[in-house]
Amino acid sequence: MDLDDLEPRKQKPKPKDLGPYSIEELNDHIATLEAEIARARAAIAAKQAHRSGADVFFKKK
Repeated sequence: MDLDDLEPRKQKPKPKDLGPYSIEELNDHIATLEAEIARARAAIAAKQAHRSGADVFFKKK
């Protein structure tokens, strides 16, 4: 048995209640989320490039 099996799994956070926010606050929230999406996409691209480099290096001839 692995000790990681005993740890509780991370739960997805519940969505925010957007009702009390103003239009400006909602636009700011969207901009923050879009920036986070761009950051995640950049991290994915970097990992894919790293994996591609490793695949070429370890490719069997």
